[in-house]
Amino acid sequence: MATTSDLRRGMLIRYNGDVWRVLEYQHIAPGNWRAMVRMKLKNINNGKVIEDRVRAGSEIDVVQSEMRPAQFLYKDGNTYHFMDAETFDQIALDEDMVGDAAQFMRENDTVSLLVLDGSQIAGVELPTFVTLKVVQADVAVRGDTATNVLKNVTLETGAVIQAPSFVKEGDSLKIDTRTGEYIERVKE
Repeated sequence: MATTSDLRRGMLIRYNGDVWRVLEYQHIAPGNWRAMVRMKLKNINNGKVIEDRVRAGSEIDVVQSEMRPAQFLYKDGNTYHFMDAETFDQIALDEDMVGDAAQFMRENDTVSLLVLDGSQIAGVELPTFVTLKVVQADVAVRGDTATNVLKNVTLETGAVIQAPSFVKEGDSLKIDTRTGEYIERVKE
């Protein structure tokens, strides 16, 4: 079994009965106390982030995982349908399994399915950056040029993000799917 010395960023571990992704970890040896490892973990199922400490050298349960390519086919009510790119099997996932990825997915987009222990699908991961069209943009307020002026824009997937005032309907934008932030305007 693995110990805390085997921890790595991005690793999946089973901790307190749930599966967590290791965001950060730090080995701490405070003077004459026992050494410990401070971990920042993100829950795979609900996205909750916690910080916790464990004794250095403690055993951890590493979850075997793989990313499997899939194609997003369509949404039917609260169910999202995907096709495995290798086996061509159709997979239906509930809205809560897809999570925040749903706001940046278009039909026929390629995504990655997070598969735990060879069979259990734990979630959907998008590429880090996606390019989406603006279908509706608010009117920018003139006069406030001392700071970076942002306005709400609606993307073709229905997501609403903050973008600079020069963005207009029909523009294609590069979006960071991890944070939902505007990166740049893309020319076609």
